[in-house]
Amino acid sequence: MTGWVGWIWFAGMVMIMDGLFNVINGLYAIFSDNLYVQTRRGWLAFDLAPWGWVHLIIGVLLVIVGIAVSLGLEWARVVAIILVIINAVTQMAWIAVNPWWSMIVIAVDVVVLYALIVHGREAASLRP
Repeated sequence: MTGWVGWIWFAGMVMIMDGLFNVINGLYAIFSDNLYVQTRRGWLAFDLAPWGWVHLIIGVLLVIVGIAVSLGLEWARVVAIILVIINAVTQMAWIAVNPWWSMIVIAVDVVVLYALIVHGREAASLRP
């Protein structure tokens, strides 16, 4: 085991945290499903519930796969890479609703991808 194993732990823990934040965002969007935006000609209304369900599902999956990554399961690395990419793409679509938060999550997703791709082979040493 080398010092780079910490990157895998980091990736797993950040995925769990990112997943929990997605769950919170998703639940908020589901229960507060209308967004009103003022324009020069009036108000626009958007229904956020569908995106809320997307964030909720991705959040739950991120938590589960983040735990699996932290345990050093090999299948979890590939699934995690796919999920983190999907999460970053959904954050791009969500950027109009919450721009600063979405940009922060995308940046964190890039760091997690780095950890999973560059140091992911070290995950096997996490298993007892």
